[in-house]
Amino acid sequence: MVALCLLFFLFPFVSLAEGGEGAGFDKPFVPDHILQNIFQFSPFYSRIVDEYKADLYLKGRVKVHKTNKLVQYIPSMFRLEDGVDDYIIESVSEMHYRAPDIYNRKVKAVSSTFPHDKGQLTDLTDFLNMNIYSSSIMTDKLLSPLDKESAKYYTYLLDSVAVAGEHPKYKIRILPKFRSTQLVSGYVWVSDEIWTIREVYFEGKFDMIDFKLRNIMGEEGDEEFLPVGLDLDIRFKFMGNDLEMNADAFVVYNQVSFYNGGKRRKSNKKHSHDLTEFYLLTSDSTQIMIGREAMDELRPLPLTHDEYALYQDALVRKNRTDSVPDKSKKFAKKSTELWGQLGDVLLSSYSVNMAGIGSVKCSPLINPVMLDYSHSRGISYRQKFKYSRLFPNGRLLRITPQVGYNFTHRELYVNGNAELLYWPEKLGAIELSVGNGNRIYSSVVLDKLKMLPESSMDFDEMDLDYFKDIYLNVFHTIEPVNCLKVKAGVSVHWRRLTSFSSSMLSNIMVQAGGGVLQALDIRSEYNSFAPRFRVEWTPGMYYYMNGRRKMNVGSSMPTFILDYERGLKGVLGSTDEHERWEFDVQQKIKLNQIRTLGYRAGFGMFTKKDNMYFVDFANFSRSNLPEGWNDEIGGTFQLLDRRWYNSSNAYWRANTAYESPFIFLRPLNRWLGMVQQERLYGGILFMPHLNPYLEVGYGIGTHIFDVGVFVGSVNGKFNAVGFKFTFELFND
Repeated sequence: MVALCLLFFLFPFVSLAEGGEGAGFDKPFVPDHILQNIFQFSPFYSRIVDEYKADLYLKGRVKVHKTNKLVQYIPSMFRLEDGVDDYIIESVSEMHYRAPDIYNRKVKAVSSTFPHDKGQLTDLTDFLNMNIYSSSIMTDKLLSPLDKESAKYYTYLLDSVAVAGEHPKYKIRILPKFRSTQLVSGYVWVSDEIWTIREVYFEGKFDMIDFKLRNIMGEEGDEEFLPVGLDLDIRFKFMGNDLEMNADAFVVYNQVSFYNGGKRRKSNKKHSHDLTEFYLLTSDSTQIMIGREAMDELRPLPLTHDEYALYQDALVRKNRTDSVPDKSKKFAKKSTELWGQLGDVLLSSYSVNMAGIGSVKCSPLINPVMLDYSHSRGISYRQKFKYSRLFPNGRLLRITPQVGYNFTHRELYVNGNAELLYWPEKLGAIELSVGNGNRIYSSVVLDKLKMLPESSMDFDEMDLDYFKDIYLNVFHTIEPVNCLKVKAGVSVHWRRLTSFSSSMLSNIMVQAGGGVLQALDIRSEYNSFAPRFRVEWTPGMYYYMNGRRKMNVGSSMPTFILDYERGLKGVLGSTDEHERWEFDVQQKIKLNQIRTLGYRAGFGMFTKKDNMYFVDFANFSRSNLPEGWNDEIGGTFQLLDRRWYNSSNAYWRANTAYESPFIFLRPLNRWLGMVQQERLYGGILFMPHLNPYLEVGYGIGTHIFDVGVFVGSVNGKFNAVGFKFTFELFND
């Protein structure tokens, strides 16, 4: 059901269609000149609208065909009432679009017969894709059959021809050549005159949702290249539940601007990255829940008799519940609510608002996305909380504690982060972090112990290279000019051997003699105090102002990072002195259609390192706690032993990740039609003793889980193979 609600507001302006009419070709193929014209004009029409503002009215009707008791307790879903299988929901919104792909929506009013205001349209429409001519549709989830590059995945049949006056219209059936959640089936009506799409009907399956959507384009004039209405049918079947939504949308355009060769962009060159005017729509996020009577004044079309009856029945049920003193019924109702709320706590993130002092947001207690397995970390679990308070003038306080457990190493990790945004216009903030969340290795101690003469001990079994780390970071961050972030502060580490390893080291000292260990300069603890300076530059960063708060949106350019650290000996018990430099560049590039390419490259070195056995390269920092599939999986080495880079003075590295829906599994689509993405990973690392370290990987992504396999080699020889698995059914 959460998917139903999501699709209700995410799909409306995505051109989808009527497919599934069978694999047999009972119609002639579309003549080449018709397809060539469609493919030739579609890229032009995809860019022709530069900006528009519109009013949107949505009306959906949800029918419950079958449900089990668990639906009441699944997080963020509609709270259904016993004996009620028909609901209605309406909304009125303001829409704003700016080329090439910025969509924004402000909800003005919502009316519904769902109980308890659960499952309403809250934060579900951040991205609405109305551009049917784009190479990818539905926010880059589906390959458009109107795109020339995607044509190899579709079959086009000429269904019929309609002649109205001088110029005919062609109805073209579209069939996917193989099963995939990235492909649709259906039809399009295209005009012969200027080869514009007049109507589309697509259907397909995505994220356990079967959908059918008919999109009607406007008549000649400003609305000719934009949708003015749609009919959407959604069928959701999961865990014994069968629910259906039928939705209609009507759009009235108040302003439409067409692209005329870049005139508007040149005139706004001075503030080309400031999108404040556009994002004014979302400066007020309050969503208004109103009754049917108030919605009567806003909806463009009157309710049908059946729809009006749904509101009346909901009002009768509410009045009956409030007036009947039947304690057993009220208790049953309250019990359902309680367990539903408990389900939200266990399986989804939840928030607690505390009037006057802020709000607390917690991650789910039972959340598979927070439970994962990887070769380097083993099995681990994380629980995250977040406290936030917004002050006058845009100032913001965030406190985010985390607790996690690594089942492989049987260790508990606790850390906390606090941030005070005191200068919101310049993103000026004071940051504090403390915890024990990192396992630290160093092979230096172990290598020195192996130098002991005539030693009969097996040092490899003593974990003498594993130190527990307690850290404290205090930083000040500011963005003095757009695109440039400056971060300065201090990083402190206290590192000690585990109790077991410390006792083993004591035994070694007794056997070998303290003088020998003193000569080798072996200790059970190492501390550091290091001022740190970091600069990040991202050219072309888009942003908007939400009141006094600056909100960065993103950039199509790479991010360049310079990180410098200087360790000082003798401050707060610091035992080492060092100087570290690192440079890093990273970018995620959107290719044609729904393919992406990411890369990361950089180098680092220690120009000074006295009595330091933990080099702490910033670009190799890893957490033992799960962070989901997208925790820089394409920009890190999944199998690399930390002992290598925690005892090296310099490195060069490069990583890349390529994501596409069709790489290797296309011939197996009959059995693997639910695979949404395939991923290729590659990385190379040069450092002492590793010349080079190579790692390659392959992964697949579905709407339920992601899995990847990685292979590493050291100096041209096979080193290890490992897996990463993340279950993402209830993604937080």
